[in-house]
Amino acid sequence: MLRINLNLTIVTMVLPRPKAAATAQCDTETADLLYNQTYNSNNTFNITPSSTPIPDKIAYDDRFAWNEYQQGLALGAYYWLHWVSQLPGGLLARRYGTKLVYGLGNFITAILGFLIPFMTRYHLYALIFLRVLQGLAAGVIWPSMHDMTARWIPPNERSRFVSSYLGSSVGAAITYPLCAAVSSTFGWSTAFYVTSVLGVIWYCFWLYFIHDSPQQHPRITDEEKKYILENLADSIDEEESQIPWKSILTSGPVWITTVAQWGGAWGFLTLMTQSPTYFNFIHGWNINATGLLSGAPHILRMIFSYYFSIMSDWLIRAKKMSLTNVRKLATFVCTGLQGLFILLLGYSGCHPTLAVIFMMAGTAVNGAISASTLANFVDLSPNYASVLLGFCGMIVVGCGFISPVVVGALTNNNQTVSQWRLVFIIAAINSVAGTVVYLIFGTSKEQLWNKYGKSNTANEQEMQKLTKPPIIITGEGYKKVDTTEKEGMEAEN
Repeated sequence: MLRINLNLTIVTMVLPRPKAAATAQCDTETADLLYNQTYNSNNTFNITPSSTPIPDKIAYDDRFAWNEYQQGLALGAYYWLHWVSQLPGGLLARRYGTKLVYGLGNFITAILGFLIPFMTRYHLYALIFLRVLQGLAAGVIWPSMHDMTARWIPPNERSRFVSSYLGSSVGAAITYPLCAAVSSTFGWSTAFYVTSVLGVIWYCFWLYFIHDSPQQHPRITDEEKKYILENLADSIDEEESQIPWKSILTSGPVWITTVAQWGGAWGFLTLMTQSPTYFNFIHGWNINATGLLSGAPHILRMIFSYYFSIMSDWLIRAKKMSLTNVRKLATFVCTGLQGLFILLLGYSGCHPTLAVIFMMAGTAVNGAISASTLANFVDLSPNYASVLLGFCGMIVVGCGFISPVVVGALTNNNQTVSQWRLVFIIAAINSVAGTVVYLIFGTSKEQLWNKYGKSNTANEQEMQKLTKPPIIITGEGYKKVDTTEKEGMEAEN
């Protein structure tokens, strides 16, 4: 909610573009109702209402004359430094636990959200600066989750549990219509206050209910604790071990999974971030309709994720497919099919029904990511899962700020079907390319360096055994003999 509230609210924050640029490409009736506007020398609009009132009840005295490029900066600013805290988020979770790191990441982001209305009225760059800080604070969130997952969830239940990560979809489904409703009724600033209050309330529940491991949980039954620990077996080291950085950075499976994650993220972020703007400009939908339309696919994504992950866990448990093949199937669905639906969306033209169907389908199938690349990082290395996801996030978060810049450059004063088609083609190419790479080279085998710390300790113990002085039995009992003494005895013999 705290990440995407701006995606929808920005539609009500920005003054309509001059008629030539603001005309809904596929809705001439709405175009005729738009206000006649010209620019002043101070980069604001002279607004002369047309004889026919515009359908939406909007106050124009609290809006900003931002063009598409400036809107792209505001939308992408969240991700500019988001990558910086990804890897530290994984490392901090290993040391201090997911409860502290994940909780504070959300809480700080919520507190900063209260300042957005004030900073926005001061200057666009003040808003951008605040969004950069929010992104930096929230960067620890996703990678820190994997450390807790590795300590709580047995492998044959992992896909189903990781579907809970897609609580982000529930957040999107609630946020878009919620922000639309409060923005159109009370003004756009209310959207940021409401989402921040909900973030603080969530943090209170998080502090009470969440614990980093089964051993720390005060209310878990002994039976459940025993089941979890037995199924995790020795894949998790309780003691903190040295991180095998060289092995991680040179690991082919890690890079291949990261490439697949990049492809899926570019396509999904394009759908999530840009769909409100697309349907507003191309199909002429008002703020409330756009809010409902943008939020609904994310409910489908959550539902799809849950049932697809149940099927994936069953395939693993029943040994119908190998773990690697299950992950490849999930990647084909969440990234490959997503790319196909995005491409079809680009070619849907001025057919709103087809556009809605393809947008919803492309968002929904992305739910299979819970059984795909997200779960695969835990498969590759349960001990360093949070580090792997942090490393991956540090790279993949680039989609978050590159994609809005690309969209802004392509559509600046040129909101046409053909330009948006290019936006969707680029997203589809990224999705399909990531899928192909993973299907050919991907694997889910636990990597040898997952036991890096444990292996070194074991080797040291073995070496100590080999270097201990030999013990011989004499008539006087046991006698420890050092190497020089043993060599002398052999010489005498």
